[in-house]
Amino acid sequence: MRTLYDKLFSSLRKVKLFDKILSLPLIAKLVEYEVLMYLIFGVLTTVVNFVVFWLCGKITDADKALLTLGGFTLKWVYLANAIAWVSSVIFAFVTNKLFVFESKAKDSGSVMRELVSFFGARILSFVLFDVLMFALLYDVLHLNEYLVKVINSVFVVIFNYVASKLVVFRNKEKTSK
Repeated sequence: MRTLYDKLFSSLRKVKLFDKILSLPLIAKLVEYEVLMYLIFGVLTTVVNFVVFWLCGKITDADKALLTLGGFTLKWVYLANAIAWVSSVIFAFVTNKLFVFESKAKDSGSVMRELVSFFGARILSFVLFDVLMFALLYDVLHLNEYLVKVINSVFVVIFNYVASKLVVFRNKEKTSK
């Protein structure tokens, strides 16, 4: 993928107008390989999340109670959201490891460290955004569940990039074995 990226941007830079545009600081940062790949696969991860969420919604009635404990009602929409999350995290780990951060980790210990820290960061973002924020926006403010998914997605993408960059795949040069 990096070869295709390099060829494409090398060709674009030969056109004076594109060279000027690609030289602008914000544009230059956005088209850096890692950031661009993260954005592309982040969009695809979000698509996976939305499609699985939608499919689960087609199977169940989102507002129907799944389980009631005391004053708390677990609705099907929360289960649908959790299934969508697990599906998208698995997709994100594979694409982030291979295409975004190009981790060279091959031995089982290094891969397991990446996997555990990746899921740990995603669990933290799930609790912060998909549980707390979803409940606030959906149950308290009564916003549409799809609007809530869009709002959450923006925050989740930013948090997850920072976590992946600074924690999960930070030692990609050192982990090649």
